[in-house]
Amino acid sequence: MLDRLRSMISGVEVDFIDIRYEIKTETGIGFAGREIKSVGSNRTDGYVIRVGKKGGFSSATVTKEEDVPRAIQLAVEGAETIISTGGKRSALADVPVVRKTVELVLEGDPRKISIDDKIELTRKYNDLMLEQPQIETTNLGYAEVGREKHYVNSEGTAVSEEILTTNISGEVIAKRGSLVQNIRVSIGGADGYNKLLNREDVFLKRAQIAGQLLDADPVKGGTYNVILSPMLAGVFTHEAFGHFSEADIIEDNPSLREKMSLGEKLGSDEITIVADSTMNNQIGYYVYDDEGVAVKPVTLMDRGVLTGRLHSRRTASAFGEPVSGHTVAEDMRFEPIVRMGTIYIKPGERSLDDLIAELGDGLYLIDGKGGQTSGENFTFGAQYGFKVKDGRLGPMIRDINIMGNLFSTLQNIEAIGNDMELSERGGCGKGQLNIKSALGAPHILVRNMVVGGA
Repeated sequence: MLDRLRSMISGVEVDFIDIRYEIKTETGIGFAGREIKSVGSNRTDGYVIRVGKKGGFSSATVTKEEDVPRAIQLAVEGAETIISTGGKRSALADVPVVRKTVELVLEGDPRKISIDDKIELTRKYNDLMLEQPQIETTNLGYAEVGREKHYVNSEGTAVSEEILTTNISGEVIAKRGSLVQNIRVSIGGADGYNKLLNREDVFLKRAQIAGQLLDADPVKGGTYNVILSPMLAGVFTHEAFGHFSEADIIEDNPSLREKMSLGEKLGSDEITIVADSTMNNQIGYYVYDDEGVAVKPVTLMDRGVLTGRLHSRRTASAFGEPVSGHTVAEDMRFEPIVRMGTIYIKPGERSLDDLIAELGDGLYLIDGKGGQTSGENFTFGAQYGFKVKDGRLGPMIRDINIMGNLFSTLQNIEAIGNDMELSERGGCGKGQLNIKSALGAPHILVRNMVVGGA
């Protein structure tokens, strides 16, 4: 395939051209309560062409090989139009030429598992939750997405890589009278079907928590010292901080770009944040991005000081900073954009018990439940939590939102746990869906967090 792609772009008179051919396969199974609501599989493929000419940069996508020449012509015309109309000029940072094929390594290949077996596994976990007291219904699904990618550019790089993710995820819903509570559940990864097996404990625990929430009191709104669980701290890291580490987000925002200057002390001495998609047992793992650049670990913040940023070749050139291999497309319908892979807070030395004792009085808030950001301000939901009094866990609480300012919250992080957890299902909707975007953290202790509630 790589030789065929080379022939498609050879002889095109431009400064730069690349082409990515991709085959995407998907299998999905959905349950609503005990009923199967959907089962399906599909395969799609297509080409993405990008062209750089005299500072203009443009792209085109097509689904058929015979349409590639026309797509190249359109991309060339687009690049020329950008320059002739006074549009933004672009340059690409230099990167090593790579010729590599990355083989897919799995512990249990889901493509060799029958659809009936996938249905039965999903049904088993679904039924287990439905059998628990107070559970009204569920929404649970199996998802399998494969991307076989082949990339060639005019500089000589030629890369093939295949990635495949699987997960079983959804929600379990408890009800008593008019009171309804739901808890999310997810298992999976990018390292094979075996990750989904023998996980009954996860689904049982989530169903039990949903039922227990019917007896919990709504949190009373106010300002608290809090401990955030690994997944809730991970949501904060990804949504509130991580997107500002993507160079294209801040590129044309002078005030934010100034705040996010490398070397600025933005957080407390306790916090170090890393983006690392080279961990091969995690959902965010890949070797080469969709520009054919090897992904590199990047320390974004070191003991509160901003030390790194995520880049494409174009933004690395514009900022004069190193390329990081973080340019990813949703699939063959899109050109790649700067994306987080696996982002997390680096673990500290304290146990959860130590953090609770240090907290004294406050709240222990657990797992993310949606939310939004507006500039440097954020609001996130927590799935549930506990009151803490005199360093001891107290009653369960529900209906929780946390809110605040990114920069003041980073300064208020007082202690970091030693128990990092990473998400088993990825997902980020920045312009395009990125299922390889993972997050995580240890438990963290934050002072003066605004908590919305009753």
